[in-house]
Amino acid sequence: MPDHSRESQKLRSVHTTSLRRPRRAAAVVAVVAAALAAAGTLPAAAESHGSRDAVRKGVERLVVEDQYPAALAATVDRDGRTRNYTAGVGDVRTRAKVPVDGQVRVGSNTKTFTATVVLQLVGEGKIGLDTPIEEYLPDLVRGDGIDGNDITVRQLLQHTSGLPNYTEFMTSDALYGKGRHTYYQPRTLLDMALAHKALFAPGDGWSYSNTNYVLAGLLIEKVTGRPVAEQITERIIDRIGLRHTYFPAVGDERIREAHPKGYHASKPGAPLDDVTELDPSWGWAAGQMISAPSDLNRFFSALIGGGELLKPAQLAQMRTTVAVPDDFQPGSGIRFGLGLVSMPLSCGGLSWGHSGGIPGYSTTVAVTDGGRAASAAVTALSPPSGKEKETDNVQRFVDTALCAK
Repeated sequence: MPDHSRESQKLRSVHTTSLRRPRRAAAVVAVVAAALAAAGTLPAAAESHGSRDAVRKGVERLVVEDQYPAALAATVDRDGRTRNYTAGVGDVRTRAKVPVDGQVRVGSNTKTFTATVVLQLVGEGKIGLDTPIEEYLPDLVRGDGIDGNDITVRQLLQHTSGLPNYTEFMTSDALYGKGRHTYYQPRTLLDMALAHKALFAPGDGWSYSNTNYVLAGLLIEKVTGRPVAEQITERIIDRIGLRHTYFPAVGDERIREAHPKGYHASKPGAPLDDVTELDPSWGWAAGQMISAPSDLNRFFSALIGGGELLKPAQLAQMRTTVAVPDDFQPGSGIRFGLGLVSMPLSCGGLSWGHSGGIPGYSTTVAVTDGGRAASAAVTALSPPSGKEKETDNVQRFVDTALCAK
């Protein structure tokens, strides 16, 4: 069980909607290397400048160095041109090609969709950012050191509520084994968290918690009287024309369109297990959605560009950030807004985006105020190479794409 002392929890964080990422075995190196050789590294749909193309190299690095079975990415340059990239194979058994701009589970990128709907409701005068969650969901948020009267909507969206993260209390079988086909109601997820002591008093620290966004989803449903999936679809997906993005329906364990398979190794040295099909209900408003790299770029660009999804006042609130503990992503310089992350670029300035992981997939997306965008997805939650700094090459790719001349 994790340490729940106040000081230790102030510095504690979880990067994705899953449990701590396990290391992968080096035994899969040969399989991945063969897959890369068999499938090629760049589809005809993408422009390439051979070995001089730093962006292409960045995608290849995810397969060659990190040994992910597959990587796929989409970029938008300063002139608005879109390029798609792939590396590896979409199926380690059949060596099938990685589908260009294929669908993947996007995990915690769902949080930005959820936060956007909440902020739309703020702009409509239906929710107050600094109103206690108790006013909308009375008598629901109660526990050891936990009181909904003390937790504001803003604190939920910014991970400063002190609420325990329910995924810390889920078993490996529930996420990766036979238990991954279990359906969870949102209240069940909330109850998992509320059975444990608060991490810190609201506003006194920062800790990434999926519980915050389960409550944000319940808030949306209470205020609108409609399902959160419907609200995300009508207010975002349909509004800006995302063609490959959806919130899976209850019981829907498959990925609808062309997609690479997602994998997991139960322990170092174990074979890669196909975990593509699973019930994502345990992620719900914190991590249930499916999308494609180009759609993620379109969403975050529409969001940051202003006007299409949020009014200026609400976008400004979303972009108001707080510092996070140094151990969350050491040396990254990231800061958290409301369902949005800022990160310094090597070429100067900031990018805005989010990342997400769920068994079988990990995705990162970032955009700039100047119109650039980059998203990358890989087909395992953590690198089979077992590297400690597991997100470095994904973040390096995004930085390279956003800074490319």
